[in-house]
Amino acid sequence: MRTRIVLATVGLAGLLVTGGCSFQESICGGGEYPVIAVGGQGGSACIPDGQEPTAPYVRYPEGKVPQHVDDEWDVYWRSHGIDENGTIIER
Repeated sequence: MRTRIVLATVGLAGLLVTGGCSFQESICGGGEYPVIAVGGQGGSACIPDGQEPTAPYVRYPEGKVPQHVDDEWDVYWRSHGIDENGTIIER
């Protein structure tokens, strides 16, 4: 019995090492999409699919929507925002 536990533990450790860290945390949960607050301060939220954002939030520009924590667009929006005219600004 003890041998089986050791083998199972070693096997699980091997899977974790060879599988790498492929888990990516989603920005929003299922049935939601991310929005960004207008202004240089930034801030984001998640809105239910099918619902339009309300002030101070707007949709991210098409093609620049973060999907996962630390993905290209999540990192980008940490130093950028959207002004009241919909123009991308640096913070």
